[in-house]
Amino acid sequence: MRPTVAEVDLSAVAFNIESIKTQVAPAEIMAVVKANAYGHGAVDISRTAIQHGIKYLGVASVEEGVELRKAGIDIPILVFSGLSLNQASLYLENNLEATIFDEIGFKNLRQAALAAHKQAIAHIKIDTGMGRVGIDWRNAVEFIEKIYTTEAVQIKAIYTHFANSDHLDKSYALLQLARFKQVLDRLKEMKIAIPLKHAANSGAILDIPESYFDLVRPGITIYGYYPSNTTLESIPLKPVMSFKSRVLYLKHVGKGESISYDRTFLASRATRVATIPVGYADGYSRLLSNQGQVLIRGEFFPVIGRVTMDLLMVDVGEKDVQIGDEVILFGKQGEKEITIQSICEKLNTIPYEVLCSISHRVPRIYSHREDS
Repeated sequence: MRPTVAEVDLSAVAFNIESIKTQVAPAEIMAVVKANAYGHGAVDISRTAIQHGIKYLGVASVEEGVELRKAGIDIPILVFSGLSLNQASLYLENNLEATIFDEIGFKNLRQAALAAHKQAIAHIKIDTGMGRVGIDWRNAVEFIEKIYTTEAVQIKAIYTHFANSDHLDKSYALLQLARFKQVLDRLKEMKIAIPLKHAANSGAILDIPESYFDLVRPGITIYGYYPSNTTLESIPLKPVMSFKSRVLYLKHVGKGESISYDRTFLASRATRVATIPVGYADGYSRLLSNQGQVLIRGEFFPVIGRVTMDLLMVDVGEKDVQIGDEVILFGKQGEKEITIQSICEKLNTIPYEVLCSISHRVPRIYSHREDS
């Protein structure tokens, strides 16, 4: 196994799920495990979620849903993206629930269902202001009325997605919620009964309890992070992933000598440099060149020179650092910690991107820590 690994604490996943359940009850949880469960490993995260009472999963693509089915996961799975004709049959073959937001997608799903002699299951996505995909909320009732009783497709749910529920100013999110409720009220007046309604993502779970409906869709909160620094930290969370490596090589560097590509680091003194077998191909951003830091033996050391595809270098001075020592890229070592938030500040990004960037060539190591 490579010395560079991502350790995933499944006990922390369980803790976060239980925290969310306490917050949103009696609403059920759809655990969002798209993008390989935000880099944590979709199969293992899904199994842990199911063990803790989760009855629904959400993925971005048909391929992600098929992966879970092949792993033996049999609870309902919603695919958030729209569907094309050449993929429609995969929904039926793998018992996946489809997102529909236009007539083309609906016709493709219905055609596949008729060909398979099965009933397809659809969730209608309403665009209340996200501006990405979804039937415009002003046209939603007419669209649903047209397809509601169509043979071979069951309309199981209706949902929307918030654009900025994690912002301190909730006015736009509340406007979106009001639009969604208008659609629901109109459907009720027309006696169109759709079993499930869902809207709340992580930001709304934390801050907008009136958006819970039947299901909520936590993503980043399952993995131990708040979606922004302006949301209420209304539920306790524990980070799930630690990114680690080990010292591969040590060498002495003289004053004035350069390190790595483009010679962006020149030693201001004689020092020792540790080479770590991790780089931007593993998900450690090149933008952390001369900016990042690591933990070794409970001390912080700076990343120097360009981060390369497979290796980065660290100035360890004359400290007692040895080949094989554990290196923390983010996570805890003893009483000290490199947080993902500190990395996000350097990169001007969000935890979602940092987690999803950890590449497939980094082994995931799963554990259940008793102290989690």
